[in-house]
Formats: sequence, C-alpha cells, structure tokens
Amino acid sequence: MTRLSGITPSGHVHLGNHLGAIRRWAAEGRADDLYFVSDLHAMTSAHNPARLRGLAREQLAVLVAAGVPEESVFVQSDLVRELGALNWVMECTATYGEAARMIQFKEKAKGRSGVRLSLLTYPSLMVADILLQGASEVPVGEDQRQHVELARALARRFNTTYGEVFTVPRAVLPQAGARVRDLSDPSRKMSKSTRDAAGIVFVLDKPDAIERKVRRAVTDGESTVEYAPDTRPGAANLLEILAACKEITPEKAAADCSSYGALKDAVTEAVVETLRPIRERAGALLDDGGELDRLRRAGADRAIARGEHRLRSALRLIGAC
Repeated sequence: MTRLSGITPSGHVHLGNHLGAIRRWAAEGRADDLYFVSDLHAMTSAHNPARLRGLAREQLAVLVAAGVPEESVFVQSDLVRELGALNWVMECTATYGEAARMIQFKEKAKGRSGVRLSLLTYPSLMVADILLQGASEVPVGEDQRQHVELARALARRFNTTYGEVFTVPRAVLPQAGARVRDLSDPSRKMSKSTRDAAGIVFVLDKPDAIERKVRRAVTDGESTVEYAPDTRPGAANLLEILAACKEITPEKAAADCSSYGALKDAVTEAVVETLRPIRERAGALLDDGGELDRLRRAGADRAIARGEHRLRSALRLIGAC
C-alpha cells in the first residue's frame, strides 16, 4: 500500500510545515510511502523561475535533513516527461465539466483576469502524480479532497474503457499534526506564501532570527500564562509550539512557565534546538551541491522506474504507441 504526500515550494519551509507534517513523515512514514516536492504545481500563477528552482532544492534538502528516507523522496519536475505524457492521457479521459467544477479553480479564478489555463488543468496533473506512482492513499485536507475524487473517477474510467492499469486511490485525512499560527497574527496559519514574514519562523532561520521573531510574538497582555485558545490565541499558539517541540501537552507547558517572558524564552530554546540539526544538515546539503544532486537523481530514477510500466501500458492501451 503506497501513500503519497507532496509539499509545494511556494515559499521557504517554515516551522508549521515541520511540526505539522514533515516531522511526522520522518517518524511515522511506512516503507512504501512517497514524498515529493511539487514544484510544477507552483507554476499555475506568476512566479520567479530562479526562486522556484532554489526553493525546490531547499525543500528537498529539508526533507532529507529532517529524516524523511531519501529513497522515498523525489522532485516532481524531474518526472516532467512522464508526468506530461500521463497528464495528457488524463486530460483525454476527463471532461471539461469535471475540471471546471473544481472548487479551488472557481475560487481562485473568480473575478480575476489573465488566469492561467494551468489553474484549470492542474487537477489533471495532480491525478497524474497519484496514478503514475500507483498510490492507493493520498492524505489531503478538505480543500484537496475533490482532486483525489477526480483521480478515483478517472482511474476507474480509464480502466473500464481501455483496460486495467491504474490503482484507484482514496483520500485519507492526514494524521493530526501541530497547529502552528502566525506569531504576529494568530488568527491565521503560518504560511509559506505570507508576504510579511515577521511572524513566520523558517526551518533554516538562524537562532538570533528565531529569538527575534518569538520575542515579538503577539500575546494577550495578561499577567499569568494560561492555555485558553478561544480567548488568548497568541499565548495558546506559543504554548502549542512549545508543547509540540517538547512532546508535552499545552497545559503542561503553561504550568511550567511563570510569566510570558519565561514562556518566550522556553519557546525560543525549544524551537532553536528542534530545528538546529535540520538546519545544519540541510545547510550542508545545500552547500554540497554534488551530494544533493546525487540524492535528487537517485530519487528521480526510482520514481520513474516505479511508474514506467503504468505509463507505457496506458499509452499503449489508449493508442499512443
């Protein structure tokens, strides 16, 4: 049983990505699980090519540095020929109505001019990502569940129309990870795409940058530390970060801190020490371009080999070769 998860390089990897997903991938991933850097998905809107290329390398380095098995990791664009071919097969299997019904497309395209065609066809590429690797499970939130349902429909339709090739995947809810909010605005999630990075702790931030951001984190001005997410979201965010780093409950984290100064000291120390080995290992990989390139080539070779027979069979059955 293969489970497939991806992370899009729309920005630098941050603490929420690590505590919410990457750390869990490294600790709890199964032997057949696959993780990929979905850089092609980041091209559906205006982007800087050089920056995207650099972010994809950074994310690959961070995944490996965090302990995600290197044999399970690859970069999406390294399979561009295979994915391009299967994407076309899926576009020839899907209908326009199915693509246009995707909620993300309707929301992102609404009221905008100059929307790229790839925003409409992107779900077909996501289907190709899933079906090429023979994934049987795809952990997604509600915003992506519709895309996995499309993958199920197209896999069944192709198998019924042309012949059995594809595993029919199913969406699964990802295991609950730490909920990390923006330090400067706890009403919103910590996000790679947020323009104001003052409240975003990046995995590769140096300790002094982490300390500065935590020091400036929004709290509630009360004199005591209490875990009350509904009424004191700023403090709750810090307590949840501390709890996730130390693997304790937020209530225990609150009990251990006598003041907000002590809380911010504890959060700074815990985050710095949690991220230190990842930052050092990822930095070494990014500095040693040859080793990172080797890991990337090996990952691409394995991913291509896993999907080659499915692509070849699909092309033959649909009449392309």
